[in-house]
Amino acid sequence: MIRKTRNASQLQEEVSRRIHRIHEIVEEGVKIRVPRPQKQEPDASGCNWTMKHFGNAVGYERFVGDVLTAVRAEYNLSDADEGKDIRGLFGE
Repeated sequence: MIRKTRNASQLQEEVSRRIHRIHEIVEEGVKIRVPRPQKQEPDASGCNWTMKHFGNAVGYERFVGDVLTAVRAEYNLSDADEGKDIRGLFGE
């Protein structure tokens, strides 16, 4: 499967959105802190990023792991510097 490319903020938002849609997490009102994705050398599957150290996730590790596995299978982290892109919009 060919992965789509997203920047760090987009990947962080996607993982958070999926985690916070899970019935058990919604029902219990838990807010899990989702870290920024970290670039890595592509693994055996071809994914070039990972996330570690989710906050407030004790007891929900399986759900977090399932979401992370799914999103990593769909997306790769872009090489673009997010800050550079934003400054470019203002002609700096």
